[in-house]
Amino acid sequence: MSEISYLTQEGLDKLKGELNQLVNVERPGISKQIAEARDKGDLSENAEYDAAKEAQGLLELRISKLQDTIRNARVIDPTQIDTETVQILNVVKLKNLKTNSEMQYTIVSESEANLKEKKISVNTPIAQGLLGKKVGDVVEIQVPNGIVSFEIVDISI
Repeated sequence: MSEISYLTQEGLDKLKGELNQLVNVERPGISKQIAEARDKGDLSENAEYDAAKEAQGLLELRISKLQDTIRNARVIDPTQIDTETVQILNVVKLKNLKTNSEMQYTIVSESEANLKEKKISVNTPIAQGLLGKKVGDVVEIQVPNGIVSFEIVDISI
């Protein structure tokens, strides 16, 4: 059984757009490459054919994963999100207790994560350490260069 993915409507639309691109543009392009390589003769020593078949396999795997994610997606209604405790789609403002620096992240599904936009996956160690916590709680989170203590300053949508 596949895992349920909790997404925003924007995230689901983005995945559907990517799937549409792969199915309607990329797939026909690879089929054309395979046909052209096949027309060149002996397939046993045709590197172009082998490369196109490998690309086709990777593309089909990506399409399958996207279809599975979309099929098992649950769109989260932002108006129903609680801000008493940290959960998916919350914007969490943190204070690093060692450096006194503040940072803010939105906790999102794996497929919507984008560090440049300060969106971290619910599966990351930071998000896992924050889930269920309240404003004022201090959490210690294992990061690559040690354990860092954060205070939760604010939780919003």
